[in-house]
Amino acid sequence: MAVNIDTVYQRVLAIANKEQRGFITPQEFNLYANQAQMDIFEQYFYDLNALNRLPSNDFTYADQVDIIEEKIDIFERYRQPVVMSGDASEGGMGTIPSYYRLGEIYYKHKGGYVEVEKISQNEIHHIQNSPLTAPSLTRPVYVRTSSVVPDDASGNAQTATTNNEIGLSRSIQIYPISITSNVVCNYIARPITVEWAYTTVLDEALYNANNSQDFELHQSDESELVIKILELAGIEIKDPQVYQVAAAEEAQNIQQENK
Repeated sequence: MAVNIDTVYQRVLAIANKEQRGFITPQEFNLYANQAQMDIFEQYFYDLNALNRLPSNDFTYADQVDIIEEKIDIFERYRQPVVMSGDASEGGMGTIPSYYRLGEIYYKHKGGYVEVEKISQNEIHHIQNSPLTAPSLTRPVYVRTSSVVPDDASGNAQTATTNNEIGLSRSIQIYPISITSNVVCNYIARPITVEWAYTTVLDEALYNANNSQDFELHQSDESELVIKILELAGIEIKDPQVYQVAAAEEAQNIQQENK
């Protein structure tokens, strides 16, 4: 379940008010919110890597690994189509959907899926010229190309060929070049851009749920989101009870509004 962006915004405002640090505008909040979400998201992989370095017989942190993997699962995408070029002169050229980390690539062949092996540009000439290793429909390979075209605003695979967040090309060349369709991939997606949308009534910003975008992070990260957004706004919570009191007050306000 996603984290409601209005809930986070109201708690941020409540704590900022408690700390007498002034008002955080919707524009400022949206900026901080997206940075906080990305920071927490990237921390998943840092923490998971650190835990996986522990001895294999150390079960102390097994639950922590399971929790982090559950959070990452939200962003896992499986068997997503790779957009292949329709130009006959560009056989085997494809564009991967916008991703954070790329997983396996598969070619659908005779009712099953054959994994497409990743190789380097330096290897392709040697592999193609060897009768023992030449790519085939049952043993396809791919290389990353250097084509770079900026992502569009939505990050759709159909119009973008580069992952701007980490500077990796999203264009691939598959061999044999007779493969021009039925290619899919697994990957970890980047968090979607969040937005607290609003309409202005009597100079006051009122929450617009229809045009807003919630956080994709796990619901257990709600408190961490609030704290990180406050830190980015230059507000340090010295007393942990401030958050708890503000959360309680915000919940009470919601109940009163619903009556």
